[in-house]
Amino acid sequence: MARRWPDLTVLELLVGVDDHGSLSAASRHVGIAQPNASRAVKQVERQFGMALIHRSPTGSTLTAEGTVIAHWARRVLEDANLLLDVAEGLRAERSAELTVGASMTVAEHLMPAWLGRFRGLHADVSIHLQVHNSAAVFARVQDGTCDVGFVESPTVPRTLNSVKVAHDRLVVVVAPTHPWARRRRALTVAELAGTQLLVREPGSGTRTTLDLALQEYDRAAPLLELGSAAAIRTSVMSGVGPAVLSTLAVRDQVAAGELKVIDVDGLSLERVLRAVWRPPRQLDGPAGELVRLVRREGLERADR
Repeated sequence: MARRWPDLTVLELLVGVDDHGSLSAASRHVGIAQPNASRAVKQVERQFGMALIHRSPTGSTLTAEGTVIAHWARRVLEDANLLLDVAEGLRAERSAELTVGASMTVAEHLMPAWLGRFRGLHADVSIHLQVHNSAAVFARVQDGTCDVGFVESPTVPRTLNSVKVAHDRLVVVVAPTHPWARRRRALTVAELAGTQLLVREPGSGTRTTLDLALQEYDRAAPLLELGSAAAIRTSVMSGVGPAVLSTLAVRDQVAAGELKVIDVDGLSLERVLRAVWRPPRQLDGPAGELVRLVRREGLERADR
């Protein structure tokens, strides 16, 4: 027959009677009502088959057997406290690890600086970065694989919390030898929609932003779908065709004259970069610290 373990609160009460001289004082110390304390002690007395407390009009004291039990109860409670200390230490170690998910554009152009500054402030935190498209980041945040994600998607699942952390803009880019590079007037939105473009795969923030912006127009089929902005950028520079990419991804090449930005009349592709995480709303620990750092940097850039 399996033994039943005594409740630790009852052991605290017995030790409290020994330390404070009465059951009422012990119950106050433990933080439970005296009637409940009395019932708990009687229950353990029935379990042990012996009287542990001598009750009298002037108060309660331990019996001889109760004194022996209280002695061993102290050792049990000490070990229980050690168990709680170990669990708390393990929790602290776990919280000192941070797994971040980031979409391609954010990971390539912003995350290195963000994580570098974060490491300078929190050298004790181990950081793991996972790079996916925005849809995959959402999925990994939702299933707990990532503590926090950073995406450029214009929409966020309703099951996740989010906050704006930065901005960027999508632009149409072509190689300098492309016919559009010699145009004197801006493209129309219809012309852009009707042109075969190099695009990211479905699920990426860049693709979603472009699809939403052109959803009311007749669209040409993609010229080519590629899994990263870097691959698209290289293809555009090689003359494969035009593309719509983040200014973060083409800034250096535009400045060097390797790519040319084409204006589109009446089309704005400004977008918001967001941090996303699972409930609750308040994001604590290293993940919360990272989001606050990133937001501060975004506000400082906006003020410049």
